[in-house]
Amino acid sequence: MSTLWLFGLLLGSVGLIVWCTARWRMHPFLVLFLVALLLGLVSGMPLDKIVDTLKEGFGETMKKIGLVIILGTVLGVLLERSKATLRMANFILGLVGENRAPAALSMTGFLVGLPIFCDSGFIILNGLKQSLVRRTPFGMPLMTLCLATALYGVHCLVPPHPGIAAAAVTMGADLGMVMLVGMGISIPLTWLGYIWALRFGPKIEDSAQQSEHEHLDEPEDLPSIWRAFLPVMLPIFLIGLKSLVFLGRAPENAMNSWLKLLSLLGDPVIALLCAIVLAAIILPKQDHFQLLQKWFGEGIEKAGPILAIIAGGGTFGAMLKATEMSTGLANSIMDWHLGLFFPFLLAAILKTAQGSSTVAVITAASIVAPALSGLGLDSEWGRTLAVLSLGAGSMVVSHANDAYFWVIATFSNLRSDTLYRLYTPVTAVMGIVAQLLVWLLSLGLQ
Repeated sequence: MSTLWLFGLLLGSVGLIVWCTARWRMHPFLVLFLVALLLGLVSGMPLDKIVDTLKEGFGETMKKIGLVIILGTVLGVLLERSKATLRMANFILGLVGENRAPAALSMTGFLVGLPIFCDSGFIILNGLKQSLVRRTPFGMPLMTLCLATALYGVHCLVPPHPGIAAAAVTMGADLGMVMLVGMGISIPLTWLGYIWALRFGPKIEDSAQQSEHEHLDEPEDLPSIWRAFLPVMLPIFLIGLKSLVFLGRAPENAMNSWLKLLSLLGDPVIALLCAIVLAAIILPKQDHFQLLQKWFGEGIEKAGPILAIIAGGGTFGAMLKATEMSTGLANSIMDWHLGLFFPFLLAAILKTAQGSSTVAVITAASIVAPALSGLGLDSEWGRTLAVLSLGAGSMVVSHANDAYFWVIATFSNLRSDTLYRLYTPVTAVMGIVAQLLVWLLSLGLQ
């Protein structure tokens, strides 16, 4: 098949995904699966190979990332139900003082966002945010933006959040290194959201902030500081330490028993499992086992829809790899000289069109992975930077087709036009700044 025909198939399949998810609100898993099936039929692949490719794509994706998503989701539920997230927030507020409440909320959003999805984190911390609005001179729009941007940056750039984690697996990047560099980039993005909120938040007058008079009681049975923080920081430490120790060499070649133990503990699955054990210690002593069972079930149920989307992305990616599209795309991209900006632009287009950062980064990763060599990114650092470029692109932009947009609006009692003026522009700025930071890193590593 000609390169033009291959590009037509690629653009048509991506366009169909965007159209079905954005225009008709079809479930991403169904769309990704059906488009992968249609792609195999149109490309002329034998029918039996089409079915095998779909199954292999589904199974390989679950094999590589399924346990990470389930355990990460369970950890988030345990931290939420045990009030560890609220304890972390109160501790940070005590350190910085109520006069620095916006900074405290941004810091809290960053830390809580490491193990918890942005929408869940926003809902969890919404009560604290409302209390701070009443206790401080800072209004609802300003405080909402501090929390929303902090959670958003971490969600798009730091594993084990599903989109960036699945992209790392698809691209063959080291998950721990993506986590470390992603955290480094998300720190200035959190600061950027904080500065943006201070600059533009006070200019937004919204009647919603005057309508909240209910009193929120502070719970007294909060866990201790170390019990609240340790389950969040332990997996980050273990996974990051393994990546640093084994940088440039394969963990399976480790001969020392301590290195072998570190290789085991630094695996994302084992690291998250250790964090869950620690989080379970935080639970109330009464009915400990029954609560643990219930919250485990909640976490697994919450992980189900996410796993379905990721599996759909796996089938689509497998079908792309099984056709000749990969070779044609890679050869053509070599002449474009876009480098790291290609994954960023692709993810940004998908995000803006259909709303989900997770779907955007997973779909874009399936397209970019075969083209890494043509982009000059087929190396350990190159793959890491390519994944982070996808994450940066998946921020641009959040608007009315993004579920997180409506979580922010609903729980903050803010009008959608207020968020369009205040929140949507900063998501574009955050994504562009993140991409520029990734690009600067690539220059420094040459």
